[in-house]
Amino acid sequence: MDTGEAAMRAETASVTVTDDPPGASRSERLSALAQQHGALVTLVIAMVIASLSFDTFLTGDNLENMALSSAFLAVVALGMTFVIVTGGIDLSVGSLFALGGVLAAWGSQYGTAVALMLPVAVCGLVGLVNGLLIARSGLAPFIVTLAAMLGARGVLLALTGEGSRTYLVDKGSFFAKLGQGSLLGIGVPVWITVVLFVLGAVVLRRSRFGQYVYAVGGNEDAAALMGAPVARTKVAVYTLSGLCAGLAGALNAAWLVSGVTILGSGMELEAISAVVIGGTLLTGGFGFISGSLVGVALLKVIQNVINQIGSLDSAYQQVVSGAFLAVVVVAQTWLGRRQRVL
Repeated sequence: MDTGEAAMRAETASVTVTDDPPGASRSERLSALAQQHGALVTLVIAMVIASLSFDTFLTGDNLENMALSSAFLAVVALGMTFVIVTGGIDLSVGSLFALGGVLAAWGSQYGTAVALMLPVAVCGLVGLVNGLLIARSGLAPFIVTLAAMLGARGVLLALTGEGSRTYLVDKGSFFAKLGQGSLLGIGVPVWITVVLFVLGAVVLRRSRFGQYVYAVGGNEDAAALMGAPVARTKVAVYTLSGLCAGLAGALNAAWLVSGVTILGSGMELEAISAVVIGGTLLTGGFGFISGSLVGVALLKVIQNVINQIGSLDSAYQQVVSGAFLAVVVVAQTWLGRRQRVL
């Protein structure tokens, strides 16, 4: 079987992962719609309730703050989406996010190019090593990325003298303007996030690489038999996850004009939650980029509502996020079983 034929078969086998099969019943279509767009419906309902309950929710300042705070998590969740669609997991992104921010703040003294390229290159290299260990050595993603998480956090502490040293960004530099500037009244990081998500959606849904990602997540052995480059695809998605985490950290450092060492703790769990809440299956083979963006927005709306209430401790944000994640996983399992039965 030549490479072109194998690629065509792999693409044909996985291109319809989110489309209704011919002759699908009404119940099957409703189940598929609920799985794909349930988070969006929940987001709309949450925003309507919040806007009716709090006068300040739909103000320009509040929406801008939510968009900016969502942008950095969204970039991390973008890379995580590709990983989870292959059936993997990446626990290192939180530490890489923090490491990327410190490297960007340190590199900003040498110009914007260094401030952006250094964290992206270093975090991408960590992602590459993760992918090679997982794909070539057959190690479990959980163990490999957990080790990377601890290792990256250790490097971060070594660079900052156990957190006692903080690298600052010149507020007048172009790099700082990249994080704090705005275009048409919208922060530059938000525009960058939108562009990245559009590119990510095109790659995942319309490219041959995207079809390989779906194929590997759907059935790794079948994908290999059809000629899909399973190992290369895994290496690529973990590298992409590292690149996204490093870029998000750099943008966050530009926004805060400093490299804050305590950031990123628990971000990997937030990113996973957002991706799964957005409709991507933890078992792999099914998911879409726009759903992850909706998942991020939903988490941030919940956090904002808790902040608006004022009387609730910030710890309730994690409680609510965890409850949402549990409900979504149960719903996905139920919908998946229902579709198989129907």
